[in-house]
Amino acid sequence: MPSEMKESPAIWALVNGLHGDPFAMLGRHAIAGGYVVRMLAPGARSVAAIGRDNGEELAILQAYPGGILFEGALPSTQAYKFKIDWNGVVLETEDPYSFPPLLSDFDIYLLAEGKHRNLAACLGAQVMAVDGVPGVRFAVWAPNARRVSVVGDFNQWDGRRHPMRFRIEAGVWELFIPRIAAGVPYKFEILDVHGAVVLKADPVARQAEKPPASASIVAEPLASMPPLVSRTTGDRGYDKPLSIYEVHAPSWIRHYDGRSYGWNELAERLIPYVLDLGFTHIEFLPVMAHPFGGSWGYQPLSQFAPMPELGSPADFARFVGRCNAAGVGVILDWVPAHFPTDPHGLARFDGTPLYEHADPREGMHREWNTMIYNHGRNEVRGFLIASALFWLEQFGIAGLRVDAVAAMLYRDYSRKGGEWVPNIYGGRENLEAISFIRELSEVIAERYPDALLIAEESTAWPGVTHGVGDGGLGFSHKWNMGWMHDTLNYMQEASINRRYHHDQMTFGLIYAFSERFILPISHDEVVYGKRSLLGKMPGDEWQRFANLRAYLTFMWTQPGKKLLFMGSEFGQPTEWNHDAELPWYLLQLYFHQGVLALVRDLNNLLRNQPALYQHDFDQGGFRWVVGEDRDQSVFAYLRFGDLGTRPVLVVCNFTPLPRFGYGVGVPVSSAWREIFNSDAAVYGGSNVGNPGELKISDVSRHGFPVSLELVLPPLATIILQPEKS
Repeated sequence: MPSEMKESPAIWALVNGLHGDPFAMLGRHAIAGGYVVRMLAPGARSVAAIGRDNGEELAILQAYPGGILFEGALPSTQAYKFKIDWNGVVLETEDPYSFPPLLSDFDIYLLAEGKHRNLAACLGAQVMAVDGVPGVRFAVWAPNARRVSVVGDFNQWDGRRHPMRFRIEAGVWELFIPRIAAGVPYKFEILDVHGAVVLKADPVARQAEKPPASASIVAEPLASMPPLVSRTTGDRGYDKPLSIYEVHAPSWIRHYDGRSYGWNELAERLIPYVLDLGFTHIEFLPVMAHPFGGSWGYQPLSQFAPMPELGSPADFARFVGRCNAAGVGVILDWVPAHFPTDPHGLARFDGTPLYEHADPREGMHREWNTMIYNHGRNEVRGFLIASALFWLEQFGIAGLRVDAVAAMLYRDYSRKGGEWVPNIYGGRENLEAISFIRELSEVIAERYPDALLIAEESTAWPGVTHGVGDGGLGFSHKWNMGWMHDTLNYMQEASINRRYHHDQMTFGLIYAFSERFILPISHDEVVYGKRSLLGKMPGDEWQRFANLRAYLTFMWTQPGKKLLFMGSEFGQPTEWNHDAELPWYLLQLYFHQGVLALVRDLNNLLRNQPALYQHDFDQGGFRWVVGEDRDQSVFAYLRFGDLGTRPVLVVCNFTPLPRFGYGVGVPVSSAWREIFNSDAAVYGGSNVGNPGELKISDVSRHGFPVSLELVLPPLATIILQPEKS
């Protein structure tokens, strides 16, 4: 028996899970007269060292008191492995502590700088072979931990078995465990800075267990992901049609027993549906794994793993690939502002506020009971930017919609006096978050110049979609929350009262070209007592559907790209319920069929009329014709495309009274035709309108030398176009 069998403080710390440098004790080490090998095998009946290649017995290891640590003398430097008798089950495996550090010096440098853009291939669980031995390399950032171990089914979740090597330069722990493979659940057991032992899921896991289970899963190698069809377009499509269908994947459609459709099943139903309706993109509420379904994904814990309820990462990759092949882009909502406080998550990861701020005035969203990312810390910025790049690169998505940007920009967001900390200049702007956003947008623009980066930003912060070099934040688009709230408030008024709220429909055009706006009718507007889009409309049943059709046509013809939340495209009468599927049975009913047909035709019209999309962000693409007829609640405006394209005239009548002989000035003296009418019978309307060729009148109106005499249908929007440009 080797002399080292005498217990020492280091041995005591090792067997009690308190040793911070297990590689100094475990594995093979030179001693006077030869070598000694040690391994941790709590509960094993016996352990032997055998030749890796020939299986020859090299040493019988002796157990320290307690049967946790085994030690024996080795006669040479011959390659070896262990033969362990787990009380009748014999296992042969290589020694995890015989392998050298695997993270390169360059990895460590980039990690420390917060500049490692491929964290998904560096940290977390990586299936690989080392010296011909298959296994998994684990790595995790926990700079203040006293000890970190990998635990899972492979070691009976015993943190004494696989303590990790500390790479102090970057605060990262790593360990290669041989003979385990993809599909294995695991966590990190952390002895934190205060001496408490906690179990944490992997922040960079690429696969997660289905809640309420909370372990990470060793994912298949990135190289084994299904091949993707490129979504590259060469630009961000500012002068192209952009019509987005917003979807909460688990509740779009369900099986009869309440189970959500998986990604493979959704590919068979959702993609054809979106193609039929003519949407250019699907935008998903966050698909990143999250512990509580009621958050709709907006409190994610896994910034690199798709939600397991709908299938594997490979299933999601196949879904995106099929969307790309069909010409439908996929946009993902992404949440870099905050994260939930679940004990297995990021909060106080190593016993310190690692990802969040220490001061709750900076680090806690009291309204949401979530922790705020510390965007001023290099490693946190690197973690989030790597996540954004991961979804773009590994899954081929078209872009990201960044959630809660306003909460990031302002230190006093949703806080009272005394509940926030001013910046270094005494202001309310969050300088660190602003810097992070600009770095994020620059990195994405450099690597994926065609990728959309959309801001959900609800304030008047200037330059959200302006270039970083021009002092902006660098987003490609911004949701126009002001337009949404103003126009919906107008539509909710009884028609007789709309004359008093006329400016709510025109005010948005004052600032419409200050940013590259998307006009969103999102999930937030159809929950929590706000009523569905149809439910907001006043009047009897016919009027409610007519109002909805008129409003959607108004929306599709306004400057800005379009977004519509699922269910609104067929007039869902009730609020969205994330625990149930959409009420698809309504498509058997006449009025709902009409709304669906209207949305389909609006998208087709959008694709085929350059005037409706080429100059969405240019003042020259829009002109008011009638903006002040508040007494009759009528609006008229022109949309223009590039030189040589025909303009379109849009006229809205937001009262239930048809208007005959309504004069509207036009810029083109050729004959005009009505090309769209939300009151058409095919949509469920009364079929009042302007059939056939419309003759020009020499009466000058609204600054134009000629005009049209129109019939305005009740509660309707009509679109007209000259036969010549």
